[in-house]
Amino acid sequence: MKVIADFAAYPQWIRFLKGVEVLETDAAGRGTVVRFVLDAGVVADDYSLAYSWADDEVSWHLVNGTSIKAMDGSYRLQPTVTGTDVGYALSIEIDMPLLGVFKRKAEQVLIDTALRALKARVEA
Repeated sequence: MKVIADFAAYPQWIRFLKGVEVLETDAAGRGTVVRFVLDAGVVADDYSLAYSWADDEVSWHLVNGTSIKAMDGSYRLQPTVTGTDVGYALSIEIDMPLLGVFKRKAEQVLIDTALRALKARVEA
Protein backbone atom coordinates (compact mmCIF):
# COMPACT_ATOMS: atom_id res chain seq x y z
CA MET A 1 0.00 0.00 0.00
CA LYS A 2 2.99 2.30 0.56
CA VAL A 3 3.89 2.13 -3.13
CA ILE A 4 0.31 2.90 -4.17
CA ALA A 5 0.12 5.88 -1.78
CA ASP A 6 3.46 7.37 -2.92
CA PHE A 7 2.01 9.50 -5.71
CA ALA A 8 5.12 11.68 -6.03
CA ALA A 9 7.10 8.62 -7.18
CA TYR A 10 4.59 7.54 -9.87
CA PRO A 11 6.46 9.24 -12.77
CA GLN A 12 9.54 7.15 -11.84
CA TRP A 13 7.75 3.87 -12.56
CA ILE A 14 4.78 4.75 -14.78
CA ARG A 15 6.43 5.92 -17.98
CA PHE A 16 3.41 7.75 -19.43
CA LEU A 17 2.92 9.99 -16.35
CA LYS A 18 4.74 13.27 -16.81
CA GLY A 19 3.60 14.87 -13.57
CA VAL A 20 1.67 14.19 -10.38
CA GLU A 21 0.46 16.68 -7.78
CA VAL A 22 -1.33 15.82 -4.53
CA LEU A 23 -4.04 18.47 -4.12
CA GLU A 24 -5.69 17.21 -0.90
CA THR A 25 -4.75 14.72 1.81
CA ASP A 26 -6.52 12.88 4.63
CA ALA A 27 -5.52 12.88 8.31
CA ALA A 28 -3.01 10.08 7.64
CA GLY A 29 -1.30 12.15 4.92
CA ARG A 30 -2.58 10.02 2.04
CA GLY A 31 -3.68 11.76 -1.15
CA THR A 32 -7.43 12.13 -1.45
CA VAL A 33 -7.42 14.31 -4.58
CA VAL A 34 -4.51 13.92 -6.97
CA ARG A 35 -3.78 15.62 -10.31
CA PHE A 36 -2.04 13.66 -13.08
CA VAL A 37 -0.46 14.78 -16.34
CA LEU A 38 -0.59 11.87 -18.78
CA ASP A 39 1.12 11.50 -22.14
CA ALA A 40 0.69 8.00 -23.51
CA GLY A 41 1.06 8.93 -27.16
CA VAL A 42 -2.48 8.44 -28.44
CA VAL A 43 -3.95 9.51 -25.09
CA ALA A 44 -2.83 12.72 -23.40
CA ASP A 45 -4.69 14.33 -20.52
CA ASP A 46 -4.52 16.48 -17.42
CA TYR A 47 -6.94 14.89 -14.96
CA SER A 48 -7.70 14.58 -11.24
CA LEU A 49 -8.80 11.56 -9.24
CA ALA A 50 -10.48 11.38 -5.82
CA TYR A 51 -9.25 8.54 -3.58
CA SER A 52 -10.91 6.65 -0.71
CA TRP A 53 -8.60 4.64 1.56
CA ALA A 54 -9.14 1.57 3.75
CA ASP A 55 -6.59 -0.74 5.41
CA ASP A 56 -6.55 -3.23 2.54
CA GLU A 57 -8.12 -1.28 -0.31
CA VAL A 58 -7.99 2.02 -2.13
CA SER A 59 -10.53 3.12 -4.72
CA TRP A 60 -10.74 6.17 -6.96
CA HIS A 61 -12.97 8.01 -9.39
CA LEU A 62 -12.46 10.81 -11.88
CA VAL A 63 -13.00 14.35 -10.64
CA ASN A 64 -12.18 16.04 -13.96
CA GLY A 65 -10.30 15.45 -17.16
CA THR A 66 -10.15 16.44 -20.81
CA SER A 67 -9.79 13.27 -22.92
CA ILE A 68 -10.63 10.93 -20.06
CA LYS A 69 -14.36 11.20 -19.44
CA ALA A 70 -14.78 8.52 -16.76
CA MET A 71 -12.43 6.47 -14.60
CA ASP A 72 -13.22 4.27 -11.63
CA GLY A 73 -10.82 1.80 -10.11
CA SER A 74 -9.45 0.06 -7.07
CA TYR A 75 -6.60 -1.95 -5.66
CA ARG A 76 -7.45 -4.59 -3.04
CA LEU A 77 -4.55 -6.18 -1.16
CA GLN A 78 -4.77 -9.65 0.34
CA PRO A 79 -1.86 -10.94 2.47
CA THR A 80 -0.65 -14.43 1.59
CA VAL A 81 1.97 -16.74 3.08
CA THR A 82 4.50 -15.68 0.44
CA GLY A 83 3.58 -12.00 0.01
CA THR A 84 0.53 -10.10 -1.13
CA ASP A 85 -2.06 -10.70 -3.84
CA VAL A 86 -3.23 -7.53 -5.53
CA GLY A 87 -6.70 -7.32 -7.03
CA TYR A 88 -6.98 -4.53 -9.59
CA ALA A 89 -10.10 -3.13 -11.21
CA LEU A 90 -10.26 -0.26 -13.65
CA SER A 91 -12.98 1.15 -15.84
CA ILE A 92 -11.96 3.99 -18.12
CA GLU A 93 -13.76 5.93 -20.83
CA ILE A 94 -11.72 8.03 -23.24
CA ASP A 95 -13.36 10.66 -25.45
CA MET A 96 -11.37 10.32 -28.65
CA PRO A 97 -12.32 10.28 -32.32
CA LEU A 98 -11.19 6.68 -32.79
CA LEU A 99 -12.94 3.58 -34.00
CA GLY A 100 -14.25 1.47 -31.13
CA VAL A 101 -11.61 -1.22 -31.51
CA PHE A 102 -8.75 1.32 -31.36
CA LYS A 103 -10.33 3.10 -28.41
CA ARG A 104 -10.61 -0.18 -26.46
CA LYS A 105 -6.98 -0.99 -27.36
CA ALA A 106 -5.80 2.40 -26.01
CA GLU A 107 -7.77 1.85 -22.81
CA GLN A 108 -6.33 -1.67 -22.42
CA VAL A 109 -2.76 -0.41 -22.92
CA LEU A 110 -3.25 2.07 -20.06
CA ILE A 111 -4.64 -0.64 -17.79
CA ASP A 112 -1.99 -3.26 -18.60
CA THR A 113 0.90 -0.82 -18.33
CA ALA A 114 -0.22 0.47 -14.93
CA LEU A 115 -0.58 -3.01 -13.47
CA ARG A 116 2.75 -4.29 -14.83
CA ALA A 117 4.49 -1.14 -13.59
CA LEU A 118 3.09 -1.55 -10.07
CA LYS A 119 4.22 -5.18 -9.94
CA ALA A 120 7.72 -4.27 -11.13
CA ARG A 121 8.00 -1.38 -8.64
CA VAL A 122 6.92 -3.49 -5.65
CA GLU A 123 9.25 -6.35 -6.61
CA ALA A 124 12.25 -4.03 -7.15
